Amino acid sequence: MILPTVRDPRFILQRRGGTLLDEDHRLLALWAAECALHVLPFFEEACPGDARPRGAIEAARAWARGEIGVTEAKVAAYHSNAAARGLTGAAKEAAYAAGQAASVAHVAAHELGAAAYAIKAVRAAAEPDLREEAGRAECSWQRELLPPRIRELVLDDQRLRNEICWSVFSGI
Repeated sequence: MILPTVRDPRFILQRRGGTLLDEDHRLLALWAAECALHVLPFFEEACPGDARPRGAIEAARAWARGEIGVTEAKVAAYHSNAAARGLTGAAKEAAYAAGQAASVAHVAAHELGAAAYAIKAVRAAAEPDLREEAGRAECSWQRELLPPRIRELVLDDQRLRNEICWSVFSGI
């Protein structure tokens, strides 16, 4: 479970009683899609021809561009998560990262799930003695991608939810 029990109003749209702007919601989805895309090769090497996680990443992007609705993005997330079933290691985590990216359309706070699962994918792919270092490098790479408008929001979210996200944002 990567979502907090109490929703942070900064990740709830203004029109729904929170403080999140539509523009920032779209930026969160695009950032999450980039995090997932970065580790997608782990899935595609293990499951060539299965386009479900790539489709979820594309759905996140399409939603951010206003080309599809939330329901279509949620369906893509569901399919990506289904692609993870039965897998282990980096391939499984990469499929979950893609599913989380598509889920940002529905709940903005899934942005951290995409990043966390991507870090887990990189760790799983690394040699055992290099896993922590690989995870830190992935987290640093993700942070470099953060658009200035949402940078502090995401960094604060990482601090607040690190524990429920397997502590993948620690030590950076």
